Amino acid sequence: MIRPWVAQWITAVLLCRAVAQYSSDQCSWRGSGLSHESHRRDVEQVYLRCSQGFLEWLYPTGAIIVNLRPNVEPSSGRSSGFHACIKPRAYSQGSHVYLEHAGDLRLLLADKDQARGEVHCFSLAEGALFVEAIPQMDISRKITAFQYELVPSQGPGAHMYPYLHSGSVTCKPCSDEEILMAVCTSDFAGCGTFRGVASGTSQHSRSVVTLSQLFRQKSGVFAWGGARGRGWSGRVSVPVQCSVHPGEDEYLLTGSVHFGEAWLGCAPRYKDFLKLYRRAQKAGTNPCQIDTN
Repeated sequence: MIRPWVAQWITAVLLCRAVAQYSSDQCSWRGSGLSHESHRRDVEQVYLRCSQGFLEWLYPTGAIIVNLRPNVEPSSGRSSGFHACIKPRAYSQGSHVYLEHAGDLRLLLADKDQARGEVHCFSLAEGALFVEAIPQMDISRKITAFQYELVPSQGPGAHMYPYLHSGSVTCKPCSDEEILMAVCTSDFAGCGTFRGVASGTSQHSRSVVTLSQLFRQKSGVFAWGGARGRGWSGRVSVPVQCSVHPGEDEYLLTGSVHFGEAWLGCAPRYKDFLKLYRRAQKAGTNPCQIDTN
């Protein structure tokens, strides 16, 4: 149910009477509620068109509408194939975060829950973020801040990222086509073993892995320990529904990086991957070439 004064705000936006604010780099935005006149309920429009960035709203008053879009041509229709994921900073407070679509609001993240730093995802087709400041006498120590990422809704290993799914994660093996694509397009790909479980939450565990080969990685999530002859090492998050098997068996480990953490995607046994890769290599159907020697 939408409140009358919120409806008036949204109407003002549609009539272009709201304050327009554009980030300089189109990736991140920092603003202050002190720029609002005390007698007005401003709705500030924010437009962000990057794959990731952050928002920081100091002394929040009134509300802002945050429009997140991938940097693609509108005519391509690819926007509907993305989810947006937000992760509040531990110090974030002072606002409720809603999804706004066609004048309706749905609570996404309450003010009291932001200190947990949990990730929340939604389809871009569900609307924009409506960040509403909580009216209060003292705003001097309030800052609403979160990171965001735009994540493809489908693709190799997407089913393993739990925040994209309202229900339980499906721990299904990847198809041959998905495996071959994953080794080419994932944020990381390598050959390695699971060494054990380091930590976790109610939604996922973090497994310690050692990689003898690293074909690609993003954001340096795996560190080189070559002086000790251990190859590459790091931690990979796995949904609690999907078990891993510590031991000497080697796996092709692929996946994505979200908010600085590696998440497991397609992970067949390495010997099975080699057979698949070599068959595709002979047939000339590999989407890319890697050094498996």
